[in-house]
Amino acid sequence: MTAIEQTEAARPRGTRLPRRARRNQLLGAAQEVFVAQGYHSAAMDDIAERAGVSKPVLYQHFPGKLELYLALLDQHCESLLHAVRTALASTTDNKQRVAATMDAYFAYVEDEGGAFRLVFESDLTNEPAVRERVERVSLQCAEAISDVIAEDTGLSKEESMLLAVGLGGVSQVVARYWLSSESGIPRDKAVQLLTSLAWRGIAGFPLHGGEPHPDGL
Repeated sequence: MTAIEQTEAARPRGTRLPRRARRNQLLGAAQEVFVAQGYHSAAMDDIAERAGVSKPVLYQHFPGKLELYLALLDQHCESLLHAVRTALASTTDNKQRVAATMDAYFAYVEDEGGAFRLVFESDLTNEPAVRERVERVSLQCAEAISDVIAEDTGLSKEESMLLAVGLGGVSQVVARYWLSSESGIPRDKAVQLLTSLAWRGIAGFPLHGGEPHPDGL
């Protein structure tokens, strides 16, 4: 059950929940409010009302709005990193690995909770703690991709990282455009198109040892 689903299940005021369940419920309510209103327009009153709790209950778990936002950001940055790492480990076929990684970004952006807006479209990036988390997850995702590129191609760490930053950046930017444009292109088709573009580039680098890629172009 997601945090937002727990919010729906536990919304009636006065319901007693275990501490962890209550925390997850509050995070789900906060996500709804922050995604809909942005950080600056959201108020703790709004979040407490959405969760169906009193403000004192909310403050028992989170001392302020920033701490609540950071807890939510930590949760969703970790979700993105886990999705990318899982995609990279899902196959040893490199073309399928590229497609799986691209799809991980698309799935993350498509999630109905809209958590990607907190990571990629935050209105609080002038806050150092927020900026540090966003930059860190982008770097960690790129490092995960870079490790695979370096292992398979024999490119240097610096060269592999440059390519990885490009692949990750393209994935999240195109995924966000795809969602906002309402083009009608199905997700699997969009991923296929982007994978074809990325693969034409990455397949041009020979496998480690100088062997040409079996399906390079």
